[in-house]
Amino acid sequence: MTLVNVWITECITDTGKLLALLTLPRHRDVMTSLGDKGSVHTQTKVLSQGCWTQVSCLCCVSERVEPLVLIQLSDNVQPVTKRWLISLIEASKKHGGAALLAHPGEDECGNVIVVSAPRCTLLRATEDLGLCKKYRNEEMASFSYHDRDNFTNVDDMQEFLTLAEHQYIVKNELDSLQTQKKQRIPGVPESLGVLEAWENICQKLVRAGVIKDIFPLHDQQRLNDLGRSWYYKKQIWGQPLDAIQSYFGGTVAFYFSFLDFYTWALVPPAFLGLVLTFLLPGGGGVVKEQAGEGVMEEDDNGPSVSGHMVQAVFSMLWSTLFIELWKRRSSSLSHRWGTLNLAERFAGPRPGFHGTLGLNPVTGRLEPLFPEWQRQLRVGLVSLPLVGLFLGLVVLGMTGFYHGEALVQGFHQDSGSLFSGALLYLPSMAHIVYTNMLGNVYHAVAMQLTEWENHREESSFQNHHTTKVLLFTFFNNFAVLFHIAFYKQDLPLLRKRLASMLIGNQLVNQCTEVVVPFIVDRFLSAPHKKEQEDNLEVDKLRAQRSLPPFPGLFAEYIELLLQFGYLSLFSCVYPLTAVLLLLNNITEIRGDAYKICKLFRKPFSAPVSNMGVWQTAFEVLGFVSVMSNCWLLLLSPRVQEFCLKGGISGKNIILFTILVKKL
Repeated sequence: MTLVNVWITECITDTGKLLALLTLPRHRDVMTSLGDKGSVHTQTKVLSQGCWTQVSCLCCVSERVEPLVLIQLSDNVQPVTKRWLISLIEASKKHGGAALLAHPGEDECGNVIVVSAPRCTLLRATEDLGLCKKYRNEEMASFSYHDRDNFTNVDDMQEFLTLAEHQYIVKNELDSLQTQKKQRIPGVPESLGVLEAWENICQKLVRAGVIKDIFPLHDQQRLNDLGRSWYYKKQIWGQPLDAIQSYFGGTVAFYFSFLDFYTWALVPPAFLGLVLTFLLPGGGGVVKEQAGEGVMEEDDNGPSVSGHMVQAVFSMLWSTLFIELWKRRSSSLSHRWGTLNLAERFAGPRPGFHGTLGLNPVTGRLEPLFPEWQRQLRVGLVSLPLVGLFLGLVVLGMTGFYHGEALVQGFHQDSGSLFSGALLYLPSMAHIVYTNMLGNVYHAVAMQLTEWENHREESSFQNHHTTKVLLFTFFNNFAVLFHIAFYKQDLPLLRKRLASMLIGNQLVNQCTEVVVPFIVDRFLSAPHKKEQEDNLEVDKLRAQRSLPPFPGLFAEYIELLLQFGYLSLFSCVYPLTAVLLLLNNITEIRGDAYKICKLFRKPFSAPVSNMGVWQTAFEVLGFVSVMSNCWLLLLSPRVQEFCLKGGISGKNIILFTILVKKL
């Protein structure tokens, strides 16, 4: 037995050396291109030795194979099932495979499969995904496999494609695995293990309990380097966006780029808020309360323009300018990352889509079909009424808030004590708890409804789900503020309500973004850290498998959208809004960066050209802010007096401002 074979045998029995085995240089005899029958025989031999499967193309021969994706199998999976799945992963496209490289992990009886990709598969997938790469003239151009020699760094896959693109391509190829004819899954009971013709294999294996999870693997050295330049650095501002995009992908990079851009943009309104609050008399001419009613008091001998008016006009201009500048910034980033002109492609069915097996009229392939009229019927008769029901519960909570507010106001007027003054904030805090609980329930319901609607494409599923959540979130968080401002016109109550929501949300966010990660890192992860210090050959794959899946950026975007709404819609009644948001977001950047690097598994990230539906949501909110600030501006006595003298109605001013905004 050669020295290399002895070392391989030791690695199979020592899980601490698994990652070193995965990157073992491959020998030419293993790389030799074989026929179909020879491939199957050699596959069994390679599995028994714990090596990567061979490639069928000489240009794909590499001195090192990088582990990209891990397939987590069930604990009781049969070796014959694992061998069958590996043979599908390594088979060529024309034979119904994914044309990828597979490694059995510790041995063929283990419950993991590590997957990588050869050069030809990566290049063909780059063309299919419509990615833009640097051409020989230094311009970004859509990649073409037949013209590949004219693209820069095409011979070096580490430079040509980012790690995130490598891993997403592997996931995309695994998701495209389909059976060409009806067959049984070896080692799986017949009741669960029958594959119909053209059925998605990975989806079937998930439903049968064979596959537990599929997730990308961390590169620990790159992750450590990224952390040192990201959340461990001493400077407050600036993020390594190119490194984030290369490691985590465009979806994550666009979120952190927007968070960074938004945090910088908070500096001007925060400075203005401090000036209006502490330098102008009476807090900038904001609202005062008389006899329990909201009125706007302004000193006749004071300046002709109050702080309330300045803040309202500034909020309109700031929200519009912020959105336009971000759109320019987004386009610049997508051009730099090669996703500005992503080619449109006909997407396959998403995981979870089901229907009657039939011939797709567009692709001509056999796949599940679901009539559009049935989907629309489900949306109209079930989804819309349920969404309306939850909106009604929001109105019910708002009614309870007003009733509680009236009770504590009466008690405070009768008592006038310090205790009764503190109780004035109780209805607002109780209503915040109610809206948060209702929001959590609704998010689960919205996900189930969207699943039940059975959308074919992943983009359609995400758009419908996001639209449901955004509609409810906007109504749940801003309905009471709009009602106070537009109907009751009780500005002291509006200011108190806004302050309560801001302070309450900031406390919760700081706890979840800073305190919880600190406790997890310092106490819960301490035994694991000690183990790594004591044992330098700890099983890194097992450590990654123990981490929870990344929950996504949905909640993070919702938080930023609410922040933007509070600031752009109602900050003129509470100028310190931007100050509180700025302090929160400075820690938010570091907290979110730490969480995605340390506390969760690495997520897959599809190539994207912008923030998608979230960018539209911010644009809509910026448009609504014009109406809100115009209305709050009209509540100023000086503006009302000016309108009366000029014979101008408030409605005409709002319509004129909206027209200018639209143009």
